[in-house]
Amino acid sequence: MYYKYLVGEEGRNKNGNLKYLDELRILARNKRNNPTKAEQIFWDKILQYDKIKYRFLRQKPIGRFILDFYCSKLLLAIEIDGDSHNNKKYLDSERDIFFRKYNIVTIRYTNEQVFDNLDKIKIDLIEKIKEREKIVFCSPFVKGESGPAIAGPKEI
Repeated sequence: MYYKYLVGEEGRNKNGNLKYLDELRILARNKRNNPTKAEQIFWDKILQYDKIKYRFLRQKPIGRFILDFYCSKLLLAIEIDGDSHNNKKYLDSERDIFFRKYNIVTIRYTNEQVFDNLDKIKIDLIEKIKEREKIVFCSPFVKGESGPAIAGPKEI
């Protein structure tokens, strides 16, 4: 589990896992049990059963947020944005800045993209995963001996 070392001490609990608010556990479980139609399609057709090589978790709490999909090995989040996000771009931007503090990169797709262009999304996602692999796995610090592999919280 070398990826844990890419996140600074302040972002991890005593077991080395990413911290989150305990109140989010129940909300995340409810969201997993009642996904949006776009999230369910994305999960079934692209991510479920590690179809694209990496394991993603659904509705993963991190910090004070819940990510739609999260891969801990790549420190990669995927958000499926519905119409409600159209008027909340600044909130999404703040979330992305928060996650970058922990070296987590966010990829965003819209509901319409999922409904209309699932094959194109899959190709795009695979390309972005390849790019992310280069950053995460080609770092000299990936085994955790010397610290974070990419920009840490104090450098952002």
